Amino acid sequence: MALEDIGQSALVGWRKPVADKLAQPLESNTPLSGDQARAILGAAFFALSVYYVVGTVKRMFDDA
Repeated sequence: MALEDIGQSALVGWRKPVADKLAQPLESNTPLSGDQARAILGAAFFALSVYYVVGTVKRMFDDA
């Protein structure tokens, strides 16, 4: 399994069309391929999800 596959696995639901739209300009203006751009965007979406979940859990325990 390539790193591109791992990054793209986070692209489900609304994230996939957003990543597809953003990947085109990234591919045109950077040395990245479309698959690489989508993988990076998928990893970014995944990291944001983890950030939000960790923040929510932290607030839950701070309020308890």
